[in-house]
Amino acid sequence: MTVAPRTGRRSLRGPLGLLAAAALTAGALVGVDASAAENPYQRGPEPTVQSLEAAAGPFTVESAPVQAGAGFAGGTVYYPADTGEGTFGGLAVSPGFLEVQAAISWLGPRLASHGFVVVTIDTLSPFDQPAARADQLLATLDWLTTASPVKDRVDANRLGVLGHSMGGGASLAAAKKRPSLLATVPLAPWNTVKDWAAESVPSLIVGAENDTIAGVTQHAEPFYESLGGEKAYLELRDADHFVVTTATPTVGKFTVAWLKRWIDSDTRYDRFLCPAPAPDAVISEFRETCPLG
Repeated sequence: MTVAPRTGRRSLRGPLGLLAAAALTAGALVGVDASAAENPYQRGPEPTVQSLEAAAGPFTVESAPVQAGAGFAGGTVYYPADTGEGTFGGLAVSPGFLEVQAAISWLGPRLASHGFVVVTIDTLSPFDQPAARADQLLATLDWLTTASPVKDRVDANRLGVLGHSMGGGASLAAAKKRPSLLATVPLAPWNTVKDWAAESVPSLIVGAENDTIAGVTQHAEPFYESLGGEKAYLELRDADHFVVTTATPTVGKFTVAWLKRWIDSDTRYDRFLCPAPAPDAVISEFRETCPLG
């Protein structure tokens, strides 16, 4: 099926520093765009508010079903059709308690259209708690990078996790278990664990002001306050627990910006995150650790 084109501090990770120096030298010699020369992981055109809030990004997306049997209950993989820009970062997305992948399926094509390979999953049981969902998110990334039909399109060193509700709590647990991940975005997260000081993966927590299932004062806010690494907190005004299960311009914009900044090391997205956006009719609060490290 083809889908129409619809952040303590840490420095840039991996071999990017050495690659950047070499690429910058090469760029100066051949006259290529300076920002692209500095960052070999940069994908896509210059971002704008309009492009981030649109229903889709610049890449045409293809998708394929994923069968159960790799440590999770199957799902769907979404990926850019473009094979000319090199490999892409990989993402795994978990639904919440009693949910199936349909609850978070909009994130698949949305994120893939901005230059990621994304797997939205079904969990082994709809009753799985965050710890079990965390293991399934990591199993999904392992399958994506080693056994999936699109493994050659994925950079195994640039991976992240997302999830809604218990899936959001699972994304924090997965990041704690595998600190080599580059980003996580817990959406209206729920978890009985409140102290995430040992979780240092760059994390954007998205909370909903009127959430009565994973209330922000019991979940999202203490999660954010306790996190040990680069972090941001977005709270949606007059929103409930399920606001993130359908496509919204605000959630799409900040999720894409966070993932592009940390998984692609793309500093073009800094301006959407720092300084923090002011409260408005949609955002009740935004906290961050600017400047981004």
